[in-house]
Amino acid sequence: MMTDPIADLLTRIRNGALARHDRVELPHSNLKERVARVLKDEGYVDDVRVSEGEGRRVLTLVLRYSQDRQSVIDGLRRISKPGRRVYVPHDSIPRVRSGLGISILSTSRGVLTDRDARQKRVGGELLCEVW
Repeated sequence: MMTDPIADLLTRIRNGALARHDRVELPHSNLKERVARVLKDEGYVDDVRVSEGEGRRVLTLVLRYSQDRQSVIDGLRRISKPGRRVYVPHDSIPRVRSGLGISILSTSRGVLTDRDARQKRVGGELLCEVW
């Protein structure tokens, strides 16, 4: 049984990028799909697909690389963990690498980037940082 599906998502992305894989596959959940769609919207992955596989749904992320086959994602860090949840108000959302990265939050208005959460003036659980 998996206790932290977001950490599993981030670890699979990190390992796939380090191994220069074209895509990574993982078990589907709605939260993981929403986080992956935020990564796609921000340009960190090329595509997000949901497919049926062997009786269960599979989430596939197509990783993005530069011309010289360097991963677009330099780093991923899980902030809020099952043992220590981290909640922030909209005016205390941290900037990642002086604005070069993003924070992903789970808010009452859905899964948002730090920029969108500040603009909509909503706080929430700080899931992870990507740069």
